[in-house]
Amino acid sequence: MQTSPTLPVQRIGVPRETFPGEKRVATVPDVVEKLVKLGFKVAVESGAGDAAHCSDDTYRAAGAEVLADAAALWAASDIVLKVRPPSSDEVALMREGGTLIGFVWPAQNPELMQQLTAKHATVLAIDCLPRTLSRAQKMDALTSTAGVSGYRAVIEAANAFGRYFNGQITAAGKVPPAKVFIAGAGVAGLAAIGTAASLGAIVRANDTRAEVADQVKSLGGEFVKVDYEEDGAGGGGYAKVMSEGFQAAQRQMYASQAKDADIIITTALIPGKPAPKLITAEMVQSMKPGSVIVDMAGEQGGNCELTVPGEAVERHGVTIIGYTDLASRLAKQSSTLYATNLLRLIEELCKAKDGVAVVNMEDDAIRGLTVTKDGAITWPAPPLKAAPVPAPKPAAAPVAEKKGGHGHGSRGPLPAKNLAILFAVAALVFWFIGAYAPAAFLGHFTVFVLACFIGYMVVWNVTPALHTPLMSVTNAISSIIAIGALVQIAPPEVGAHGRPDGLILWLAFAAIVLTSINMFGGFAVTRRMLAMFRK
Repeated sequence: MQTSPTLPVQRIGVPRETFPGEKRVATVPDVVEKLVKLGFKVAVESGAGDAAHCSDDTYRAAGAEVLADAAALWAASDIVLKVRPPSSDEVALMREGGTLIGFVWPAQNPELMQQLTAKHATVLAIDCLPRTLSRAQKMDALTSTAGVSGYRAVIEAANAFGRYFNGQITAAGKVPPAKVFIAGAGVAGLAAIGTAASLGAIVRANDTRAEVADQVKSLGGEFVKVDYEEDGAGGGGYAKVMSEGFQAAQRQMYASQAKDADIIITTALIPGKPAPKLITAEMVQSMKPGSVIVDMAGEQGGNCELTVPGEAVERHGVTIIGYTDLASRLAKQSSTLYATNLLRLIEELCKAKDGVAVVNMEDDAIRGLTVTKDGAITWPAPPLKAAPVPAPKPAAAPVAEKKGGHGHGSRGPLPAKNLAILFAVAALVFWFIGAYAPAAFLGHFTVFVLACFIGYMVVWNVTPALHTPLMSVTNAISSIIAIGALVQIAPPEVGAHGRPDGLILWLAFAAIVLTSINMFGGFAVTRRMLAMFRK
């Protein structure tokens, strides 16, 4: 019997990044081990991970082969993993018909696309991932990179600012907290909001997409809305180009924020287009001396008119940081996240775990990533197929719901026989306690029983849609304590026996305060959680 030939195991190559100042590496030793378990051979150029604190020895220990130079690595690799788009020299070293995975930016690099096509290369651009697919999130390197960049932007701003972020009260005087304004609440903006708020700054943010307001608030920021009604949501989770009317209203808002803010961080990008100019020279001039602007869109031209890409400059007493390597300044962290994203992609390409990557053009995620294949440009990918709408099910006849006596259970009231036995046992217990217990204890015990009954009947019957069963239990207990404490503060027999002593009085008062915090705080938290799901 003739068997189908087994395809040879492919080699994954990781070259040293040649872009000036780039410190990241496409994979790390921990991920190399997992690639080997998938059946692949792995080769790494010597020194590729040095800037990210990944030595050649750690790669060897993980199962990778370390090659001396770039030419040997490109020639020996079936699949090449990169961070930055390859240069013309690197494309020349690429094996004919090989596979490249990394950032490519096909819209911004048409010449590179032609060079890769001439090599009959299969190119998977990680920046073209269809981000609306839920299962594609594990491969979303743009999100990982943006999160690191947003964090680093705040660190750079703090370094250039020269003051505390949080407010301080010292013997030498009071220091007010820094005021940070963040333009754009995407992944990078949200990371910057969380970082600045955690450092104690007063954080305000704006975005053209009104739906991100709740996310801004949840991270400790204040959402500043533009006084103009227009939806800014674009395709694929990105923002769109806004109308002239909206932009004019937005500029007015930015101008007012620039006068008040100590630090401005801009993150606005539109796919395939230059970065929009949000901060004008006049706004910069109106800012307080010593203020800082971190322009995260510097590589795409910048959101500030005075930004110099790749540099930090001072204009009108304001430091403007236009670094294009924010993620690279946290090389170890960003390399680890990026390597994990590529690993998830390779797992999708090699589901058989046999060391052979298969580019399935029927897979929506893989089709969106693939920009060239077999000498042809396949970018842009066709729109994603809409999910089929399920046919409506025929309406079922309404079934009468059996109501329980109380509580969250679905069972009805107890049978008469069981109820009679329960009351008989309870009556016997009460008779025994009344016959032998002291009079003072009997009074307190009666208060306790009545408090339990009232708390149970009042709180336990709240519908589960408004009040979870767990909170029902805790609030029932709290109500028992509160009712008992009220009785202790003003007992019914106050005329006969006088008021309770001071210790009991203060303990009862403390019980009322604590249980009130528990009950009303629980309802407040529940209401806030429910509000997050409302539009």
